Amino acid sequence: MSDSLWGYQPSSGHTAGTDLSGYSVEATDGSIGKVDKHNDEAGSAYLLVDTGVWIFGKDVLLPAGTVRLIDAEARKVYVDLTKEQVKDSPEFDRHQQTEDPGYHAQLSAYYMAFRVM
Repeated sequence: MSDSLWGYQPSSGHTAGTDLSGYSVEATDGSIGKVDKHNDEAGSAYLLVDTGVWIFGKDVLLPAGTVRLIDAEARKVYVDLTKEQVKDSPEFDRHQQTEDPGYHAQLSAYYMAFRVM
């Protein structure tokens, strides 16, 4: 498992402490929802995205390493994933701890398959 998946890419434009809640999230092929919550904790940074109605309101947890660019002026976060990759990602269970090692490993395995190194 790569720790870089759980940290923002240096080129993303992320500034620690910036509140990304409410930002639109854009996949490589269109909009996928809005940031509901985020965590900047080193080694465990993520975005919780409410995908809205396009996949029946599924919440997904996107590791910060999937973020390609943050446009603060437009209030948009761009991720290096397609809509289909997000749709097929493991669903986030609001009753599950985001720090649960099993869930963390499941997410890491899923998203590492799409990483461009």
